[in-house]
Amino acid sequence: MAAQKPLTLFFRDIDKDSLPDVGGKGANLGEMTQAKFPVPNGFAVTVASYDIFLEENKISEQINNLLKDVNVDNPDELQNASEKVQKLVSKAEVPESVKKDVLKSYWKLSGAFKKALVAVRSSATAEDLPGMSFAGQQATFLNIKGDSSLLLAVRDCWASLFTARAIFYRAQNNIKTEKVKISVIVQKMVQSNVSGVMFTIDPVTNDKERIIIESVWGLGEMIVQGSVVPDRYVVQKETFDILSKEISDQSIQLIKKGTVTSELEVPKSIRDKQKLTDAEIIKLAKIADALQKHYYFPQDIEWAKEGSDLFIVQTRPVTTIKEGKNKVAAGYKTAEIPILTGAGASPGIGTGQVKILKSPKEISKVKQGDVLVAPMTSPDYVPAMKRANAIITDEGGQTSHAAIVSRELGIPCVVGTKEATKLLKDDAVVTVDGSKGFIYLGGNVKLEKSEEAKKNYKTNLKTATKVYVNLAEKELANEMAKKNVNGVGLLRAEFMIAGIGIHPKEAIKNKKQGEFIEKLSADMSIFCKAFYPRPVVYRATDFKTNEYRSLPGGATWEPVEANPMLGFRGAYRYISSPEVFNLELQAIKNVREKYNNLWLMIPFVRSPLELTKVKKLIATEGLLESPTFKLWMMVEIPVNVIQIEDFIKVGIDGVSIGSNDLTMLTTGTDRDNAEVASAFDERSPSVLWSLRRVIRKCKKHGVTTSICGQAPSTYEDLVFKLVKYGVTSISVNPDAIDRVRSVIYEAEKEVVSKGRK
Repeated sequence: MAAQKPLTLFFRDIDKDSLPDVGGKGANLGEMTQAKFPVPNGFAVTVASYDIFLEENKISEQINNLLKDVNVDNPDELQNASEKVQKLVSKAEVPESVKKDVLKSYWKLSGAFKKALVAVRSSATAEDLPGMSFAGQQATFLNIKGDSSLLLAVRDCWASLFTARAIFYRAQNNIKTEKVKISVIVQKMVQSNVSGVMFTIDPVTNDKERIIIESVWGLGEMIVQGSVVPDRYVVQKETFDILSKEISDQSIQLIKKGTVTSELEVPKSIRDKQKLTDAEIIKLAKIADALQKHYYFPQDIEWAKEGSDLFIVQTRPVTTIKEGKNKVAAGYKTAEIPILTGAGASPGIGTGQVKILKSPKEISKVKQGDVLVAPMTSPDYVPAMKRANAIITDEGGQTSHAAIVSRELGIPCVVGTKEATKLLKDDAVVTVDGSKGFIYLGGNVKLEKSEEAKKNYKTNLKTATKVYVNLAEKELANEMAKKNVNGVGLLRAEFMIAGIGIHPKEAIKNKKQGEFIEKLSADMSIFCKAFYPRPVVYRATDFKTNEYRSLPGGATWEPVEANPMLGFRGAYRYISSPEVFNLELQAIKNVREKYNNLWLMIPFVRSPLELTKVKKLIATEGLLESPTFKLWMMVEIPVNVIQIEDFIKVGIDGVSIGSNDLTMLTTGTDRDNAEVASAFDERSPSVLWSLRRVIRKCKKHGVTTSICGQAPSTYEDLVFKLVKYGVTSISVNPDAIDRVRSVIYEAEKEVVSKGRK
């Protein structure tokens, strides 16, 4: 006579060969435990226990008879049969031998002095197998404590094998009822403050190069139930770069109070906050990658965070992989060499389906994870850019709108391809290398991580030269404020104005200037609050007429100019339309009532007289009376360099050099023209002469100097020169903060060293 199989098995005694005894979930938990993954301890109530339960209660035949002729396509008939079977199981007694073994294991799991809180989950022998997904079909019971509660939960798990949904699924997959057995997993509860799931393949696009992580506040059952929208993080395999983050505003969560699981409101202070740190996202991604390598198959993983510890609650094969996803559009062949090249404008690698936009009116075409392709971009494209995994443009250079916004958002971008909108086709899958400027066909292109990306820079260096950050997107404010920066050296107004969604003159005409000011004030406050007391330098609106025209109502108010770059913009516009400039000044006043770290910077000032007139407008609002208010001027026109001392005499506290426009206007090179992109050089002798002159003249007169163009974010040798010239601060893109700080640190050491010799 064969020996009786064990009625319970601890995870440490289970491996993948134990599946017939403990089901798919149990086998996976045991396998992970033996492989040293961070799994909460527990045991399985084996299939042998379930068999004894059926046998001693003599209910197997009754169950089969109740289900054998059920029409699963008839909802009423299916539900009626399900209820009868579940009632039959729930009324049956748990055999003494099973009770004894289950409680013995529970006491061992709990320890000597208390009864453990446990999660009790089903583990059917047909679930968690490649091609099958029983997720959410059988019962899960959380926060179970005590002997009687545990035994009831085990029996209820057995009964859940016969829910209407489970019966229907088995019928659809031709699985006979008598062939399905069930084990029950009893596992120590992780009192999770954050929980979630992750996939080692994109479950939507089947992109095998990505890890998808979803997270919610509280217990993870809400993701399975679909009752809340989770955060979604996309991580690149191998490099473990975070490709995208979608942060949800979660209002409710599932929380344990005593032994009761309750649905409670999420505190308002954290509702819209990122639920995992970037370091935790990467740590989870590495665990997920290791799990896939262990099982040799893409995994669907449940995880939980308790305090600062991350746990894997279960893993199973992804069951939704279909052939044909991610296929290349007709007419293409996947190639090992790039099908298109341009200028690498924002580093990183992004993959997705192409969506070609001919104008900002088509931005709704771009869904999360797509690759946005357009002739050029403007502020109206920003909502779609935020959803994109990568951006490609026909025109533009490394200081174009697409390049600047992509770098701020951390999205790979290639500009100046000249023919992307013609060569690429909608829905083709491409991989974009934003560092090299290459576009490849397909989603499984193996790309070597750049040497620059492999470097790790210190994040706590201190330097005499301040490091500021260039920002426009309010969603990044809190994250960037945590970085090693001294403030915001360039807060772009244009993105906030575009977000308000109306031309300012149209707002005034419709008597909606109050709403305009209120919205602008609210956006400014987000940055000022995040960085307080560090300064936030707000650059007043510098839309060109073609950009202003695209705002709702803009066509009525804006002229059509042959060359908007040199047209009705900057200080001249404020003087010509003081009522519009006053909207910004009112917003600044509102914000400074609470946050006095907000400063103002005036762009594109063509003469000292213009600066004088603008100062009078500012003085009228009383801003200049405050000792904490600072007025800066952009230096971006050759006249600013030539007459810098005349501008200083008008009265300014600081200047910020806009190297993008200054290079363009000094060298006569259109920075948005891909045809002459190679001639655009911020390190040309004429530009370096201008930088040196401005910094030294300002230093002589006690005026601070900064630079906020693209150049210092790109060229380390230029940063060295700026430090040697004596620049007060350098404002850089978010992705360049630590690198530029490190370069400044080395440059200052060199300056000090030479000074001692």
